[in-house]
Amino acid sequence: MKVHLAYGKKGLDVNVPERNLVKVMTMTAGESLADPDKAISNALENPIGSPPLWRFVRKAKSACVVICDVTRPAPNKIMLPHIFRVLEENGISRNNITVLVATGLHRPSKAEELEEIVGADIRSNYRVVDHHARIIEEHTYLGKTSRNTPVYIDTEYCRADLKITTGFIEPHLMAGFSGGRKMVAPGCAGELTIKSLHSPFFLENQMCKEGSIENNPLHHELLEIAGMVGHDFIVNVAMSEAGKITGVFAGDPIQAHEAGIAHVRHSVRSTLREPVDIVITTSAGYPLDLTFYQAVKGMTAALPIVKKGGMLIIAAECEEGLGSSEFRTMATKFESAEAFLQTILSNPVVPDQWQLEECAKAARKADVVLVSSGISDEYRDKLFVRSSESVEDALEEGFEKYGEAATVAVIPKGPYTLVDLERAEK
Repeated sequence: MKVHLAYGKKGLDVNVPERNLVKVMTMTAGESLADPDKAISNALENPIGSPPLWRFVRKAKSACVVICDVTRPAPNKIMLPHIFRVLEENGISRNNITVLVATGLHRPSKAEELEEIVGADIRSNYRVVDHHARIIEEHTYLGKTSRNTPVYIDTEYCRADLKITTGFIEPHLMAGFSGGRKMVAPGCAGELTIKSLHSPFFLENQMCKEGSIENNPLHHELLEIAGMVGHDFIVNVAMSEAGKITGVFAGDPIQAHEAGIAHVRHSVRSTLREPVDIVITTSAGYPLDLTFYQAVKGMTAALPIVKKGGMLIIAAECEEGLGSSEFRTMATKFESAEAFLQTILSNPVVPDQWQLEECAKAARKADVVLVSSGISDEYRDKLFVRSSESVEDALEEGFEKYGEAATVAVIPKGPYTLVDLERAEK
């Protein structure tokens, strides 16, 4: 059976023997909104758990609107014009509106990427700036949380009278779901704050995983930080596999986000009765599979359905290679996942170790095989994973190891699909 995987910008067709294929695990075919512009406009006027956006605007002289960076395909070109219209019609001049790109500790946006993110018109007519987590002078210190996290937040955000975040909601490998509070921290947080939020204190907690909210300590930490700095209004969307908007959730940062999570949880879940021997997954293609750092999300998303000791094949283009210099150094430094874990448990947190920690989680459970055209030979087989030239070659290895009757599941858009076992769902 031919299955199309999200891989880079063009995708990748792979052949999976029908006798072995248990299920192709996809998001529910959510119905796209017939008129997303009208839906967004209505959501700003009739938000969830909040007065209309214009009421906030009339009490403010300046606004900061936070958006995702290039690694998240949020529909900014659709959302932002509606937000700007309400801001400008109700007294905030264009000169007092800042669009802040929530880069976290990701690399800075390229000039062409900013235009890709917001469109040429907005890029030319509004102030669009990156968040710089490593420049402490650009942050305001707000004290420590109840869990002792030092809170540094971008001063552009802190000093704005009106604080709005945008984004889209999807499963997240640590925070349960993206969107809402996550755009404040780690999106606009300083390096010290981000390192604390990504420490083993949180990540080794079994509740810090995709789909987990109620008992997820990281989720509650992010809510506390957002409450410390202020978070007035969110405009979040849910999206289909085709990138179309299926729901708009605007208003109170907690209540609107909860409503969005409920919608997304229903539309992205896919279950199996039993774990399988081999899982083929992806990092959902461009832009999420630009680097191996981001591709790790496709691995962790598949863990609930692969047998202990099974094989996890991940196809990710990784056009920009491994990721940051810190991640590249760390990812090729350790001989095993066990050696890496022992090191991070007894040393201070360093940037990007958290994604390698998530990779190590996958390697501890399964034999991870990477299919990628963007990882150079010098780095292959040094990332707690093995490499293969094709998905089909990796499958043949799996059949040799687990037998010709080995069971296979495919997740064409790894991180965007919330997979689990039926008994776990119950």
